[in-house]
Amino acid sequence: MRRKGFSQILLISICVVNLFPIYYIIISAFKSLNEYYKNLFGFPSKPTLANFIQVFNEGDFSIWFRNSVIVTILSVLVITLISSLAAFAISKMNFRGRNLLLRALITLMIIPPVVMIIPLFNLMVKIKLINNFSSVIIIYSGLQAPFSVYLLQSFFGSVDNEILSAASIDGCSTFQIYTKIILPLAKPALITQTIVNGLWVWNELMISLIFLQGNEIRTLMPGLTQFQGRFSVNQPVIMAGALMAILPIFILYLFGQKYFIKGFTTGAIK
Repeated sequence: MRRKGFSQILLISICVVNLFPIYYIIISAFKSLNEYYKNLFGFPSKPTLANFIQVFNEGDFSIWFRNSVIVTILSVLVITLISSLAAFAISKMNFRGRNLLLRALITLMIIPPVVMIIPLFNLMVKIKLINNFSSVIIIYSGLQAPFSVYLLQSFFGSVDNEILSAASIDGCSTFQIYTKIILPLAKPALITQTIVNGLWVWNELMISLIFLQGNEIRTLMPGLTQFQGRFSVNQPVIMAGALMAILPIFILYLFGQKYFIKGFTTGAIK
């Protein structure tokens, strides 16, 4: 009983520590500058939207936000298309080197992106894709595809082969089996990888900072670093910008959370 009580206290403490930054961002974003310094951790006595108005009226926050939306949506679409096709081939087609290919993809998951920055930068300079959305979309797709293939092939493997055989007998081509049977059944896994990849691309800083250097093409996370330097003495404005940056991913997770755990566990249950 004592051990159970200690475990609950420990879990509650971990939750408080992890949720406190979110609480701090939210309450600070709705405070005036004077109230922020007078009441650092308390709820705002007079909530204000002035900080959010200032975020969009000063600087290029709206441009950075738009750029992040474009890059995230296109990257996730490319990752989903490539990884779902590859996962379908690995899980449901017999060809030489299939297991070796899967092991190679799993190995790629452990390579840190930082070790590939210099060769990738040299490549993008040669093909003239610096300051172009295509450069980061290509890089993000290459970095996240191995994880997505691993996740989806595990889920696709849980689909009964008898269903696919029956569809083939009924006249479905391989591509029709992929689009009309596999993808609808894999909805939880597809949503899971969309959330994970979308979260990673949206929050990524290093690659976008290096390959998207112009202010008009900069994405949100590098933009926020510049934003912080501009409003370093006005913390409520910075917190309002951070809250606006968090909100889209929070909404995405909120609508997809019921599929999230299922997408991770269904293939393992088999």
